[in-house]
Amino acid sequence: MNPRNLIARLEPHHVELLGQLTRYFFTGGLITVIHLGIYWGLAQHRIVVPLVANIVAQFVSTTLGYNLHSRWSFRGHGTRDNLARTGGRFIAVTAIGFGLNSLWVWLFTSLLGGAVWWPMPAMAIATPLIVFWLNRRWVFA
Repeated sequence: MNPRNLIARLEPHHVELLGQLTRYFFTGGLITVIHLGIYWGLAQHRIVVPLVANIVAQFVSTTLGYNLHSRWSFRGHGTRDNLARTGGRFIAVTAIGFGLNSLWVWLFTSLLGGAVWWPMPAMAIATPLIVFWLNRRWVFA
């Protein structure tokens, strides 16, 4: 079946969701790669301990993420009339993502004594999926 025919048969809100998910995949993928690069570079070269590397990476990815997600990933979805509300919610969701990434780092590098790269798959897959859902349903709703 032709993908265009499939998209044409979808409900409008499903087409919107597919567009957001596609944009989020690319934008979030870029942000995740930047986050992981900063984390790995700092932790692997023992510039700082892994949890501190995650804090530095989180600061950079949060700043970049809000701008890219609000302007592109979730464009046309919800309202942006209250920056304090949207920004506050984004910070709350970011804190959840940071908590999850910190959990992965602690679990795999401290508790299990694994290599610096061990938490990276969970940081690249599990955390972004949870954060996408929260951003779509609550932050940019």
